[in-house]
Amino acid sequence: MASAKKKATLLSSSSSSASSPSSCCVPDSVVSAAPAAASSPNVVQDWIVASTDRRDDQRATKAAKASLIHPVDSLPDTSNAASTKGIQVLPRAQTSHPLDPLSAAEISVAVATVRAAGATPEVRDSMRFVEVVLLEPDKHVVALADAYFFPPFQPSLLPRTKGGPVIPTKLPPRRARLVVYNKKSNETSVWIVELSEVHAATRGGHHRGKVISSEVVPDVQPPMDAMEYAECEAVVKDFPPFREAMKKRGIEDMDLVMVDPWCVGYHSDADSPSRRLAKPLIFCRTESDCPMENGYARPVEGIYVLVDMQKMKVIEFEDRKFVPLPPADPLRNYTPGETRGGVDRSDVKPLQIVQPEGPSFRVNGWFVEWQKWNFRVGFTPKEGLVIYSVAYVDGSRGRRPVAHRLSFVEMVVPYGDPNDPHYRKNAFDAGEDGLGKNAHSLKKGCDCLGYIKYFDAHFTNFTGGVETIENCVCLHEEDHGILWKHQDWRTGLAEVRRSRRLTVSFICTVANYEYGFYWHFYQDGKIEAEVKLTGILSLGALQPGESRKYGTMIAPGLYAPVHQHFFVARMDMAIDCKPGEAFNQVVEVNTTIEEPGENNVHNNAFYAEETVLKTEMQAMRDCNPLTARHWIVRNTRTVNRTGQLTGFKLVPGSNCLPLAGSEAKFLRRAAFLKHNLWVTQYSPEERFPGGEFPNQNPRSGEGLATWVKQDRPLEETDIVLCFVTLVLLFPALESGMAEVCFWNYPCPSIGRLACYARGAYWFHADAAWVL
Repeated sequence: MASAKKKATLLSSSSSSASSPSSCCVPDSVVSAAPAAASSPNVVQDWIVASTDRRDDQRATKAAKASLIHPVDSLPDTSNAASTKGIQVLPRAQTSHPLDPLSAAEISVAVATVRAAGATPEVRDSMRFVEVVLLEPDKHVVALADAYFFPPFQPSLLPRTKGGPVIPTKLPPRRARLVVYNKKSNETSVWIVELSEVHAATRGGHHRGKVISSEVVPDVQPPMDAMEYAECEAVVKDFPPFREAMKKRGIEDMDLVMVDPWCVGYHSDADSPSRRLAKPLIFCRTESDCPMENGYARPVEGIYVLVDMQKMKVIEFEDRKFVPLPPADPLRNYTPGETRGGVDRSDVKPLQIVQPEGPSFRVNGWFVEWQKWNFRVGFTPKEGLVIYSVAYVDGSRGRRPVAHRLSFVEMVVPYGDPNDPHYRKNAFDAGEDGLGKNAHSLKKGCDCLGYIKYFDAHFTNFTGGVETIENCVCLHEEDHGILWKHQDWRTGLAEVRRSRRLTVSFICTVANYEYGFYWHFYQDGKIEAEVKLTGILSLGALQPGESRKYGTMIAPGLYAPVHQHFFVARMDMAIDCKPGEAFNQVVEVNTTIEEPGENNVHNNAFYAEETVLKTEMQAMRDCNPLTARHWIVRNTRTVNRTGQLTGFKLVPGSNCLPLAGSEAKFLRRAAFLKHNLWVTQYSPEERFPGGEFPNQNPRSGEGLATWVKQDRPLEETDIVLCFVTLVLLFPALESGMAEVCFWNYPCPSIGRLACYARGAYWFHADAAWVL
């Protein structure tokens, strides 16, 4: 889907761009881990306290210790003097962790470096910056940083070496990866820029960058940008045949018209990436006094527009069919007075969320600790929220890694109406638009309550300027009901454990829809990925007396087509694996009913049957509720106290496959939707399931469907899971929410999908009992 503004369920056990400049308390365990590091003066951590009745948010401050390692003026050359007797005292701290998102300054340096490298002024002027993102370092660099340079300060993360560890004085320079579109040549290129600091004594405190590589990527189109969308809308509105067509429909005021540019996808050679194309959808607001008049309630059908986004001009136009604009429906708007119909709801009393002693989590830059969990927060323009280096501190067993990287890497929204224009609505909202670039500032509305820690996000705009989304990511705690309870009926004594979870989230808007992405961490060792869908339905107009079976009539002349929302969660696992270790495997578990006979004389027996997924081709799997199918990622060399291999279980929610024929055009680019689970061997180049550039992609099956043809072994390796889950939408007038959703008009309530992962033979006992 297009946006003209700048702005699901995982595992359980079997900085400079943060919104506030200072850090939370560093735990005492960190002090003991780095005794030689000097403490700096205390600083103040900014917190946001959100009131539950949505009144003005109040700010609270909490004193905390600063980071334990800090820059010094000089950097002695000790590269040849590595200690052989234990841990070397660091002569200089690193200012940014290797996984910290790029700061605004780093983005500016990267853009300026690439622009300066342009061969001619014409080339430099034609550069458009689609994406500037951290080039994530190798895993061993992250391990080195976590062992000696940053929290959690655990040298045990690295393997022992003869004579003691050899510790470098500093980490490798950070690097940025830029996707650049040349508006004049219609070429897309990828640049790698090394970011190096120049100190005040030598260069006035500025930064500089160095181009490491640049490469033109042939036959692709990068994601669209908000600036392009706004320019496209203006071009279409100024096109005389379009104005004449709107006049035929009774609309002469172009300020009422909404033009939503949609990527054309790939349906034939006419959509090839040799041109940068968009086919807009048209909507029209009603003249009213409502400050948020819902134009999506009046779709304009019958008008075909094709826009060349490179040259920014209309290249094809046809008024194919006159479909009257739907009449202004009295329930179309979503401001409080409009949606309530004048009904008084003032009888709702305030519900207070109070944490008188502050939050239980601690934040140091982008590093988060809470209830035995620790991880790093990241953010990218395409994926949005990324969770790095997830680990659980398990008593005497120490810090136990769970995952290296968790994120939602793609989402696809195919519509089920074969009529124009709905058949071509199959948006790749991450790959064609960017979930992160469409994120909200939660200053404009946040669903988090209590004490909140916000993180800012920095992006480049199309022309290379840096834009900041303040309060982009929300971190807070939630009460989650009962975690465990038991009452002894003989004694009447009862024990109960209440559940609390830590939630990290962000919300984005892609055209008409809102998506909230949530990662929940639970006290019993469970991780849940959740997506909430809301916003406004994408509607169609009907001729008088017409009806369609591919959707629901929701108002006179107005209907909502059926559609699916697919979300792809990518999980780079590291179950009980230290850096450099690759001891994971995936086991599929199905419930099997015992055959009648000597072992099942009462016909009641069933058991769990396990199958090791040995190769990538074998590991293309689908959900099966008839056998309660689930999957366990295991460490092949670590056991619990009863001798069982430790692991985390992937528990899928309700799910299905694409409701489309095998030759459906959108499946050329989305072959990864043909299975619910894909397991691959880790490769740093293999991240996006439909390839990095799905926009107008003419290549069939790019991404996961191609990678698995290598059929690499999976029995003991570095495992990556890609899990595909969905929401299936049959819109209705009223709201009845479930994983298969029937959504109300005009604005869907919250639709929810979730999957989770939890320990499978991970702990020695129930983790809830120790709460």
